[in-house]
Amino acid sequence: MEISQVTQKILAAKEAKGLTFAELAKKVNRSEIWTTALIYGQSKATKEEAKALATALGLGQDVEAFFSDFPAKGLGPVVPTDPLIYRLYEIVQVYGFPLKAIIHEKFGDGIMSAIDFTMEVDKVEDPKGDRVKVTMCGKFLPYKVW
Repeated sequence: MEISQVTQKILAAKEAKGLTFAELAKKVNRSEIWTTALIYGQSKATKEEAKALATALGLGQDVEAFFSDFPAKGLGPVVPTDPLIYRLYEIVQVYGFPLKAIIHEKFGDGIMSAIDFTMEVDKVEDPKGDRVKVTMCGKFLPYKVW
């Protein structure tokens, strides 16, 4: 995945100001995941949200325009090479069919929406090593029979 020059500029400003993704999300009353996706060009902000974030970061109209532009979704190559992203891909490779079977058993024939969807990432402290907790919540969309 290539990170755009604008995203690099935004991340540098975020770092320089000592802001977290959660703090930026509060500036626009959005989720941490959605706001971070916005920074990577994978969400679209309103003009008001774009101005609020650009102002919080001390950046100008080019960044406001980037936040307001239509997003480019996706990671790039079919098999991701970033280790963390690859592990998520690997989880789906290993547990995809069991997950699909359980969803079908509980809901019927259909899919989980990635449009009507929320996701959260939490840190779970553990004496054997902190754990990453990812919660995804998507609307079930049954396949139409005609």
